[in-house]
Amino acid sequence: MVAFSTRQTDEGCVTLIGMAGAGKTTVGKALAEHLQWAHMDTDHLLESFFGRPLQDIFDALGRESFIRTEEEIVTQIFAKRAVISTGGSVIYGAEAIARLNTLGPLVHLDPGVETTCARVGGAQGRGLAIADGQTVQDLYNERKPLYEQIADLTLDTASLSPEDCARHIADWLAHQDKS
Repeated sequence: MVAFSTRQTDEGCVTLIGMAGAGKTTVGKALAEHLQWAHMDTDHLLESFFGRPLQDIFDALGRESFIRTEEEIVTQIFAKRAVISTGGSVIYGAEAIARLNTLGPLVHLDPGVETTCARVGGAQGRGLAIADGQTVQDLYNERKPLYEQIADLTLDTASLSPEDCARHIADWLAHQDKS
């Protein structure tokens, strides 16, 4: 399934959103290479800022502070001609989403709930912003409509390779530039 809206890229960025395990970093790197753009991973920005692995940051801050901190860091991104792979919880930060929207289109990578749960497993060690007692499936069901609401393009990635995903997105971007 591919759903999309019309939006110009104009030397801006493209941002990949979606759940943990959706392939945002892997697809992001492939897309950046295809477009000959830079690649930025917001989870890596958080790790660089704190000098700690993402799980350590989440453990130290707790879910709500982690989400607020992620939002603060994402709102400060200034980039051109970059593919931005976001952490899945960026969806909770209205200011972060607003900032990413100013940079260019948002692409939701969605491998579906079964694939997401299989890839993420119990979520240990991933720095996943999940509430106590919440399952990965619960989190997926909570976030999916949020991603779809803000996405310019939603791509069902369950049966596509990262390279195929990158080609689909690049083709869509090329179509946006001609619109």
